[in-house]
Amino acid sequence: MKKDTNGFHRFRGTAGYIASGPLVDAVNCAVALERPLLIKGEPGTGKTLLATHVADGLGMPMLSWHIKSTSKAADGLYVYDTVQRLNDSRFGGGDVADIRHYIKLGPLGLAFAAPERHVLLIDEIDKADLEFPNDLLRELDEMRFTVVETAEEVIARQRPVVMITSNNEKELPDAFLRRCIFHFTEFPDAALMRKIVAVHHPNLDAALLDQVLIKFYWLREQSELRKKPSTSELIDWISALLRAGITRDKLESHIPFIGALLKKEQDADALQRYDTKGGSYPTRWSDLGPRYNQ
Repeated sequence: MKKDTNGFHRFRGTAGYIASGPLVDAVNCAVALERPLLIKGEPGTGKTLLATHVADGLGMPMLSWHIKSTSKAADGLYVYDTVQRLNDSRFGGGDVADIRHYIKLGPLGLAFAAPERHVLLIDEIDKADLEFPNDLLRELDEMRFTVVETAEEVIARQRPVVMITSNNEKELPDAFLRRCIFHFTEFPDAALMRKIVAVHHPNLDAALLDQVLIKFYWLREQSELRKKPSTSELIDWISALLRAGITRDKLESHIPFIGALLKKEQDADALQRYDTKGGSYPTRWSDLGPRYNQ
């Protein structure tokens, strides 16, 4: 990273998260322009984890909003707990006269109301319905909203650093995309993957790591697989190999603990058929083709 003379390069990565140069630039661009950062990429590439490390790197507290298929944009602002108010009215608990006691701020509302600047993660936005992103536009632009039940306005004291992840399962509206800084997380190449593995498994034997990565990238190249193994699954697989005492020699001829890598029955069956037919596994990077020349 070049020496920062204007305060732009606020995020430089952390010891626990290996971020590519373009990703670091995208984070700093979003922070500087005070725009949401939309991060797309296949599952398991560290999109969600990034927000935690951005908060750590910037020294900010963090709030998370994990989106479900039933999530509504209004839930992120606040929820009026009518059920609790009704129960208190019936059974004599709480101050039912003051409706504000039953207004609970959501993650976005909490980030607006907080005295200090937060990192706000809106995780897997593509799980919600198509109108969900558009329903957030006004609040994300103006950084304010009104609690209808009390007519009180919540205005952001500090504009949060908003990070939004998507697994690219559905298209997001153009109007929403125009307001975001965008970054697509490419799957790590072998060189970057070595650095990522070193964070989780320092001092791993180099020869063993070579065989691990050769088998891993070979698996990802198999067109029959419905779900390719991800970075997080690779880290788990290495943990299993180390605990079982698997050596490089044992790893050359087969792929043990395949359930740590392949999570669909059809994929496991495909590998089993490959074994049954006497298929051989690569042992050198050159076996994977010129794209993997080390």
